[in-house]
Amino acid sequence: MTFRSLETADLADKRVLVRVDFNVPMEGGVITDDTRLRSALPTIHYLSSKGAKVILLAHFDRPKGKRVPEMSLAPVVAPLSVLLSQPVLFGEDCIGEAAYKAVAALENGDVAVLENLRFHPGEEANDPAFVTELAAIGDLYVNDAFSAAHRAHASTEGLARLLPAYPGLAMRRELDMLDAALGKPVKPVLGIVGGAKVSTKLDLLNNLVRKLDRLAIGGGMANTFLAAQGHDVGGSLCEHDLGDTAREIMASAKAAGCELLLPVDVVVAREVKPGTATRTCGLEEVKAGDLILDAGPATVERLLAAMDASKTLIWNGPLGVFEVPPFDMATVAAAKHAAALVTAGKLVAVAGGGDTVSALNHAGMAGEMTFVSTAGGAFLEWMEGKVLPGVAALEV
Repeated sequence: MTFRSLETADLADKRVLVRVDFNVPMEGGVITDDTRLRSALPTIHYLSSKGAKVILLAHFDRPKGKRVPEMSLAPVVAPLSVLLSQPVLFGEDCIGEAAYKAVAALENGDVAVLENLRFHPGEEANDPAFVTELAAIGDLYVNDAFSAAHRAHASTEGLARLLPAYPGLAMRRELDMLDAALGKPVKPVLGIVGGAKVSTKLDLLNNLVRKLDRLAIGGGMANTFLAAQGHDVGGSLCEHDLGDTAREIMASAKAAGCELLLPVDVVVAREVKPGTATRTCGLEEVKAGDLILDAGPATVERLLAAMDASKTLIWNGPLGVFEVPPFDMATVAAAKHAAALVTAGKLVAVAGGGDTVSALNHAGMAGEMTFVSTAGGAFLEWMEGKVLPGVAALEV
């Protein structure tokens, strides 16, 4: 993929429309986690320092094309101003007279946030008329919201067709890291895919077995594969109706030369709660009422050895019910080992997906990975090998 570089752009006195992800968690009009605001700071600072008029476009929640006051982006303005150490203007709308008025008030280097794009049905419909109205208030377009790149919306795809388009600094880093993990990785490459259900990750698994040297499967989805091999998984979460699908994936992996690493021992309990009695056992020792809630120590040791033998790791999904100790043991051990290898310069480790980020934060290792994507759906679709409209539109 080839993109224009912001470093080559003439930005002085230009109105730059920047698509950011400000869909932040909020309670009572107060932001409870400003991670997404912080991720946009490098691009905003860069554009501002070059004399651009920075116009931030974003959505918040799901107003479904209607103006919903409690879904306004106004509450992000003051916190963003503090983070930037400069005033931030607010436009009462993202198109029309209110948008023109906000943009006209900007001096070179100033920053404005325009109102929720999704107050207009044309945003999610990628309506050409709405795209034209957005484009009218800008000279250049920058997409810094990889997390929204899997949607072909007006602000993620349409604008890139009408204005000179560039990836922002956060977007570019994400794309570079993802390319290093799956596009052109240093081999051998190990994948870890966990989580509850195989059904939600069929495209992901089918894509990865064709690209990886080894793939470790954990979490509840591993039970479906174990059952497909004829193992009794007791009362564990398991999609028994996907047995044939699991066997097809195993056959595809074998044909592609991808070694599948499934649990060889497990941690079981009778209920999911802290302090409950647990038992570590082999696959043949799972009893009728047992719930498989984590990978066992022999499985973990085998996974750590696979990490030692790899140069690149891509990780999506926890290995057990990490939210309820002690069923976090496998996930925490894997995270700590991966982090140690990254620190030693022996492994490039890229992770992503909501549960994955939570699990790595739980282990205290998110900051130790080479890169952790918070993009959620976009990260998953990229791992599935799908074209992301917001990224494709930036290519030159």
